[in-house]
Parts: sequence; structure tokens; C-alpha cells
Amino acid sequence: MDVIEDLLTRGVANIIPRKTDLVEVLKSGRKLNVYLGIDPTSTHIHLGNAVPLRKLQIFADLGHHVTFLIGDFTTLIGDTSDKDSERPVLTSEQIETNFQTYKQQASKLVDFSKITVRHNSEWLSKLGYAEIIKIARHFSLNDFISRELIKKRLEAGRSVSLPETLYPVIQGYDSYFMDTDIQLGGTDQTFNMQAGRTLQKVLRHKESFVLANVFLEGTDGRKMSKSWGNAIWLDDSPNDMYGKVMTVRDNLIEQYFNLATNVSQDIINEISSRLNSGENPMHLKKELAFTITSELHGPEAASSAQSNFESTIQSGQLPDDLPSLSPASYNIIDVLTESHLAGSKSIARRLIDQGGVKVNGTSVSQYELSVPADSVISVGPLHHIRIN
Repeated sequence: MDVIEDLLTRGVANIIPRKTDLVEVLKSGRKLNVYLGIDPTSTHIHLGNAVPLRKLQIFADLGHHVTFLIGDFTTLIGDTSDKDSERPVLTSEQIETNFQTYKQQASKLVDFSKITVRHNSEWLSKLGYAEIIKIARHFSLNDFISRELIKKRLEAGRSVSLPETLYPVIQGYDSYFMDTDIQLGGTDQTFNMQAGRTLQKVLRHKESFVLANVFLEGTDGRKMSKSWGNAIWLDDSPNDMYGKVMTVRDNLIEQYFNLATNVSQDIINEISSRLNSGENPMHLKKELAFTITSELHGPEAASSAQSNFESTIQSGQLPDDLPSLSPASYNIIDVLTESHLAGSKSIARRLIDQGGVKVNGTSVSQYELSVPADSVISVGPLHHIRIN
């Protein structure tokens, strides 16, 4: 499989308007303007975000003009393409804080000497009311409210703010301003990316393309989410990254090799054959965990993480360097949040409901439990803390 075919096939859900047309353009030798936009709504990038980042790097290696766009202005509006409610509005200070680590994390996968970083506040903050109205005339409210999640919210009587309706228009202007030939993004961004195609077509009479990527599922088969604790973050430590990959469901092994690594298609085909022949998935999962950790942290760190997993997690032993905490409250919910084993009290309750919390090896079922001193709290197989 040649580079272009692999680029347009691996992890790709849809190409708009057509794959054949994009292949022809890519093989023409013309240098294209390609961009991927990320709104800095948190401080982390997860392994699922890495799918389009890898493609961004391939386009850069092919010599195209590639932009990693930080949506510092669009984050002020909030995109709800994959949400059933409005996003909380972030301040400029929060957005800037979130952005600080983005480039550092993304640099694990992309070479920024070949890629331009831009902020869409450069041009969006300068748009006047008259210009926004002029751009918005090319879009229909009917198209926006017919989207499945928006339609459900309206039918349920929940709020849909006017700024939300403008989000696709503003993202479309990003594409127009940068004279984009190819937009990269997840399938949830298809509507917004189509807005860019619309503006390129009506204002420049130019055809452009959308490359919509498949979603990498979380370790439990649901969409990767901080709330569900099923995400693998690019800034996870080698031990955490390796351990999290080892919790991936067996039926996701091939998907992870395909979307979360750079291994060749020949190797992926071999992995598929080994799975189908009945080989123990644990062997393949160890190869997967080593590959992912090695690509993001280096082979030496991956080897150390594998040794740590085998000597602690797999053998049921606790790490020697177990962190400790003297909590302000010994209530299990308070301890989980104070120790950062859970990001919030609601997440702590969810972990308990799912049977993911243990005290001294015994599963916790009561929110009111008072944790005895000198106890070890475990959340899943990876995270432990000793309570003084």
C-alpha cells in the first residue's frame, strides 16, 4: 500500500466530496493547504486526538503546507457537535492555560519544524458585525437545527444558544481565511468542516476536501472521555500509559494497532490473523502496550514500564514507591477527590458504582465509608495510595 492510499484509508471514515478526486489532486504534485483545528477546552490531548495528528504529520512529510490551528477564539463560543448540552464558557485565561501543554503533547507525534502553529483569534477577533452577517448569509438555520443532538435538545425543551448556531460559520471562516484545500477532523466535525467547503466554493469558487477520521474508542469500548476514566492521555507517564493499554478490551486490540500506532498494515494483518487463530490476547496486548508506549516515550521507557507491569500489576503486588496522603476527611468520596484518584465527587461515586474502588483489596460499595488509617486505596489496577 503506497503512502497516499494508506493516508486516505487508514482510520478514515469519509472523504468529501470523493476519495478519487482527492487522490488525483494529491498525485498532481500541487502543494496543498492542510489544517487541523483543536479547541483547547482541557489541558490534555488523548490518544484518540492522535489519529488526525498522525495524518497531519504525513501531509507535512509529503511537503504540503500544514497548519495546527489553536481555536482560542472559537473556544469562547463552544462547540457542541458531540455534546447534548452547552459547553461551559471558558475565560481567555483558562484557554491560555489549557493551550500551554498542547504543543508539548502534540510534539510527541508531529514535527513542528514542518508545521505552522496559528491561533484563530488572529483573524476572528477582527471580524466586524457586518462581516459576520455577510458570511452567515451563506448558511441555513434549518440545517443547524436538523442536526441530531441539536434536534433532541430542542425537542426536550433545553437551551440552544445563538452563539452555538454561529460556531460552524466561524469555523468555516477559519478554512476560508487560510484558503484551505484539506480539513482534518473527527466525524463529529463533518458539519462544521462542510461549512468551510461552502465558503471556499461560494467565495473563491474553489473545491476543497474534508477528511473525516474514525474515532478511537476508549479502553472500555465507549468514546474516550475523562469523565468515564477510559482515556489514554499523551502526557500519561510510561507506567500509566502501558498499564492503561493493558486494560483495553480484547475486541479493540486490532483497532488500537490500526489507529493508535504507526505499525505497517502488514503487521496489522498479521495481528488480525493471530487473533483469529486463537492466540492469547494478553500476548498481543503486551505488544500493543509496548508499541504505544515506545512511540510516545521511547523504547527504554517502554521496557521499564513493561517490567513494572509484570512485577506489580500482573503479579498482584503493590509498587514499592506507593504515594501516601494524610487526608482532611477520611470519607471515601473525600479521600478519592483529595488524592486526585477521582476528578470530582460525581466521578468518585461513579467509580464506586462500577466496582472500581478497593480499600485493602476489598471492593467499596458505600459512599459513606470511613477509610481506616494505614489503608491502601486502589482505583482500578493502576492507581493506589496509602492513607496515613
